[in-house]
Amino acid sequence: MQIISFNVNGIRAAIKKGLLEWLETESPEVLCLQEIKLSETELVEPEFTKLGYNCYWYPAQKRGYSGVAILTKIKPLNITYGMGVELYDQEGRVISADFENFKLICAYFPSGTTGTVRQDIKMEFLDDMYNYIHDLKKEQPNILLCGDVNICHTEIDIHNPKGNKNSSGFLPEEREWVGKFIDSGFIDTFRVFNQDPHHYSWWSYRAGARGNNKGWRIDYLFTTNEMKDMLEHGKIHPDVIMSDHCPVSLKLKT
Repeated sequence: MQIISFNVNGIRAAIKKGLLEWLETESPEVLCLQEIKLSETELVEPEFTKLGYNCYWYPAQKRGYSGVAILTKIKPLNITYGMGVELYDQEGRVISADFENFKLICAYFPSGTTGTVRQDIKMEFLDDMYNYIHDLKKEQPNILLCGDVNICHTEIDIHNPKGNKNSSGFLPEEREWVGKFIDSGFIDTFRVFNQDPHHYSWWSYRAGARGNNKGWRIDYLFTTNEMKDMLEHGKIHPDVIMSDHCPVSLKLKT
């Protein structure tokens, strides 16, 4: 079972850049999307149903902003929209699907790059997400959290750690949260299979960052430790160019 997470930075823009053709070739069982930036999802859904996907959309109330989705060939037992916090739910940040062996959470964590107010919201989200997931874990020990976390965890996850030490996305308190989250019983699945530096999932559109591989690894697939034996392969796909992010994937043994 292959699960792919992808911040498409506008689903219609990604479709124009070849998303559907790539999806038909790659054919993951589950595709989790962030930043769909589309309220009228009925305009694009038929294109995905043709490829065999059941589509579950959770757009933001603000048009052209944020939004997440789960597209899956395996019909889930249940879908949960939001996490029960009005601010985040208005912004379409979290959608969950229950499958037979695990719960899948697709999330778009807030960015703090636009100022102190949003940074404060980001830090509140981190605390709320931590508590939310650990509450769920009491009922379902097998949890997979994927999406755009907007944080680089370690120095090998960012091209210029010294120059970005005061940048949102690499602040000590943000990195500490990722470490705390992992230590609480979760696995950064990509690092199970690849410990090397220079593997990134996001690049600025400025100054030829992608061509020079000056990126950040901010997109993750985390699983609970209980799912360790199910992990088969984790990968980042930098050659897929449809967004300022690239897809990240995980294959599970089922």
